Amino acid sequence: MSTTPPHVAHWPPGQPQGLTLPATHLYYNVEVSATRFPDKPFIVFYDSVVTHGAFRRETERIAGYLQQACGVKRGDRVLLDMQNSPQWILAYYGILRADAVVVPVNPMNKRDELRHYVADAGAKVAFVAQDLLAEVLPALAQSEAERAQDDKLTHVIVATYSDHLTVATELTVPAFVAAPRAPLPDVAPPDGLTPWWRMMECDLLPTPYHAGPDDLAVMPYTSGTTGHPKGCMHTHRSVMSTAVGGVTWFARNADWVALSVLPYFHVTGMAGGMNGPLYAGGTIVLLPRWDRDAAAACMARYRVQTWQAIATMVIDFVANPRLGDHDLSSLVGIRGGGAAMPEAVAAKLKALTGLDFVEGYGLSETMAATHINPPHRPKAQCLGIPVYDVDSRLVDPQTLAPVAPGESGEIVIDAPQVMQGYWRQAQATQDAFVMLDGKRFFRTGDLARIDEDGYYFMTDRLKRMINASGFKVWPAEVEAMMYRHPAIQEACVIAARDARRGETVKALVVLRADAPTDLKPEDISAWCHDQMAAYKVPRLVAFVPSLPRSGSGKVMWRELQEQQAISDEQQATSDAQQPMTPNMETPA
Repeated sequence: MSTTPPHVAHWPPGQPQGLTLPATHLYYNVEVSATRFPDKPFIVFYDSVVTHGAFRRETERIAGYLQQACGVKRGDRVLLDMQNSPQWILAYYGILRADAVVVPVNPMNKRDELRHYVADAGAKVAFVAQDLLAEVLPALAQSEAERAQDDKLTHVIVATYSDHLTVATELTVPAFVAAPRAPLPDVAPPDGLTPWWRMMECDLLPTPYHAGPDDLAVMPYTSGTTGHPKGCMHTHRSVMSTAVGGVTWFARNADWVALSVLPYFHVTGMAGGMNGPLYAGGTIVLLPRWDRDAAAACMARYRVQTWQAIATMVIDFVANPRLGDHDLSSLVGIRGGGAAMPEAVAAKLKALTGLDFVEGYGLSETMAATHINPPHRPKAQCLGIPVYDVDSRLVDPQTLAPVAPGESGEIVIDAPQVMQGYWRQAQATQDAFVMLDGKRFFRTGDLARIDEDGYYFMTDRLKRMINASGFKVWPAEVEAMMYRHPAIQEACVIAARDARRGETVKALVVLRADAPTDLKPEDISAWCHDQMAAYKVPRLVAFVPSLPRSGSGKVMWRELQEQQAISDEQQATSDAQQPMTPNMETPA
């Protein structure tokens, strides 16, 4: 009897089942592409170009400044807080060139959230866009005494996106991108804030890099049921794994042109929209925010071959009445993940482009994809099959025993792209891994089933997480922030179905006895919008007299979630005959 997994029969033709990964520093990819293709465009930003050669030169100057002016040493963590931009990519690889660790954060985060990242990572230096500076300033040391504190930044380098708009363009440039350099506020010590242009004018060169494949390189933050964001420790090797794996799986090369619109702070955009094209020597056509008209125009103008997207982007894209004005014939692949693509939307996309939407599955803890659909044989609303060197299994969440064929179980993964653990979180790391057959498997907390062909399909989640337009929202984290509202006695956050976002955030709130009588649910939402990233804000708020509790006194959130699911299902049934709305929310 054959022990070959059934998914091997559907492996991409001509592809090996395992990859020999480069045993190199990630920055070596910059050097290779710059040496091979010095004058070839790497980044196209509203028609302005950064070549591979120029990219290398600029990242070296950034690294030199970090080392000589900011005192950054090997292994230091450096915060990166910007929208997608040339400066984001330059800062990322400049940090790596300095042998430091990139800590990418969501630019939608507010000051209290940023304080946690600074303190937890021990970051003393940050790259911040000028439009986000006000949220970071409270974490900047304002005296020599504060510079010694672990929760304070000592240096902030401020970028202006328009510095990289070097040519005129017919494309519509967002106001925040076109904004000119703004004067920086006076701070003490005076070297706490440095404009990007001044850093580049210093023209400082770095020392040689020494980190190896098993040194830390990137530390994205993820949350969990405790509500405290945790840093996922990724090495040069684990980041290299998904960069090389994606290029190989989809058979890309140096002539690859990719439309890059997914946010880089998230591992999907980071791996597929930045690291992969750089490794291949390809070209990135970069947009800082989703714009369906700019996306279609860029596809036609630069003969874009691939596009990574989330469902809300595709919904908006196919609903564009001006789409027929653009030649999209260069597209050969459209893929994404984060949330299942609605079947009707995928069908319309294929009718317009002739292409299937190829879905995949991964987590911050795995630096993006561990499962991807075979490009030549994808299945709809499917996680895909385990990619190169991924040992993926389904186990009973309680006993950890293998589940019977066809049954649902928790996905556990042993693979080169799996993180080392959570930064300074020994217990959380221990809880996240399990030993099976002498191998260390990461527990994803996601439940799936495997069909007869070996394809994985999501069935449920063990972790209490909401997936809103591909953004991961952790209820306990939102609840913790909501408790700061003076009128809130208790809050329970759950997921509600949303036609555009997939899921949206709903808060069930018990008000204090002394709460204002004229307080409305929308007042709570508005307050939350000022306190947390927009994607975390409860769009739905319901005032309730009490929350159900278990015998031990714990809030029975699962019961509330199940009640919401029943309500959503009833609403979906009544709306089944209604036409699909083309509108979408644009992530900030």
